Amino acid sequence: MLGIRGLSLSLGEFSLTDVDLTVADAEYFIILGPTGAGKTILLETIAGIYAPRAGTITLDGHDITRTDPKDRGIGMVYQDYMLFPHLTVGENIGFGLLQRGDDPARIREAVREAADLLGIGHLLERTPGTLSGGEQQRAAIARALVLRPRVLLLDEPLSALDAVTRDRLRKELRTIHRATGTTVVHITHHFEDIFALADRVAVMQDGRVVQTGTPDEVFRKPATEFVAAFTGMENVYCGVSMVRDGEATIDLGAITIRTVTEIEGDVCVGIRPEEVIVSREPFESSATNVFFGTVTEVRQNGMFSRVVVDAGLPFVAVLTRQSIARLGLAEGEPASVTFKASAVHVFTR
Repeated sequence: MLGIRGLSLSLGEFSLTDVDLTVADAEYFIILGPTGAGKTILLETIAGIYAPRAGTITLDGHDITRTDPKDRGIGMVYQDYMLFPHLTVGENIGFGLLQRGDDPARIREAVREAADLLGIGHLLERTPGTLSGGEQQRAAIARALVLRPRVLLLDEPLSALDAVTRDRLRKELRTIHRATGTTVVHITHHFEDIFALADRVAVMQDGRVVQTGTPDEVFRKPATEFVAAFTGMENVYCGVSMVRDGEATIDLGAITIRTVTEIEGDVCVGIRPEEVIVSREPFESSATNVFFGTVTEVRQNGMFSRVVVDAGLPFVAVLTRQSIARLGLAEGEPASVTFKASAVHVFTR
């Protein structure tokens, strides 16, 4: 429904380069990437704020690359709300309809519907300065939705909120998306947003899209070393793969691991921390990769703890505090790490 082909743009020293994306009708599409990757600039180019130097943007099969922003049928919500402080919440929500010249009675009805959908119908006479951050963000989203956009662009809409409000609004966004069927493109750096909301994900690096797929594909099968590290795979090592009958032996220097892949030669491998089993003694398992070493770090991290075992290479695992206590894991103590061949993801350098 939304198609981006070969999109390129230069702003000072930053460039978007050959961006290709396709977003399906009613899809919730999330763009992930570090600060400075070009996520906001990409959204603003889709909205028409910037004109690309190359490439096309199509909506429902129509080329909108040079279409005026107000005529694109695209709404955008920023993380800092951008509400008019001198207008009431109701006037903010209805502002676009008023500018469009809609009938006042119709505006009032549409504002009420949008406000009720976001749970802020009781705040319509208030001004933005009297609202909490979550209420202001709901008002900003209602202001965009009331125009019934074909595509809703969300620029890190939850980043400025506290954890509790962020979780509540995340659930509301999912409900709103299901209720309206609006196509959503949402940029974020919070992994929780992805697993709670996304149908598909694109990862950006230095102005380029480096991988697109479902959340599970991107997090479990990263296409590059950057994607693996950025999505928290942590256990990323490079070496040489030798394949025989579909089974690979990968020489990482200090150790050799086994997995199933057809990729030979110079490769990188990634194992997610939650796939690494740590124990004091070896145990009966079908896992083909077992290595012995020493615990070098045990660090509390909220509900879970991060354990590092030096087994020729430093393997990071995630365990509960109860598991660490039960196993008697402590820095300087011996331990083994175990992971299945299927837990090893292989990609070319």
